[in-house]
Amino acid sequence: MRGMSDTPATAHLGKSSVLPASPEEAALDYVPNPRKGTLYLVRFAAPEFTSLCPVTGQPDFAHLVIDYAPGETIVESKSLKLFLGSFRNHCGFHEDVTVGIGQRLEKEMEPRWLRIGGYWYPRGGIPIDVFWQTGAPPEGLWVPDQGVAGYRGRG
Repeated sequence: MRGMSDTPATAHLGKSSVLPASPEEAALDYVPNPRKGTLYLVRFAAPEFTSLCPVTGQPDFAHLVIDYAPGETIVESKSLKLFLGSFRNHCGFHEDVTVGIGQRLEKEMEPRWLRIGGYWYPRGGIPIDVFWQTGAPPEGLWVPDQGVAGYRGRG
């Protein structure tokens, strides 16, 4: 087992951190994949994600599920949490926010495969679910259902 002295330098891990003012200011940390060469899936669920409507400025809420098969690196979870939290003051349509998160992770982390599901709660009567992935999952990768039911309202 690796000790803290073996942990790569990160901006947030083991340090006091403040919530970034915007996604652009958020620094995502990546560390070496501890199981390099092994095909496996990592899942992050953010059931209380928020951003702002670019038209009204009102909050939009979503349950995000991010699945990825690591390549050389993995994303450090505290930095991801702060990155996702930085959207609280960010205006963006559901499609832009969901796909933008996936594309930033894909560009910086270079996973073998990544997908993101954005399950947005309705405001104005229409739920919007947004899905994006880098391509077909690698052969042999176990990819479970994201486990978020489509919005059914009160009925």
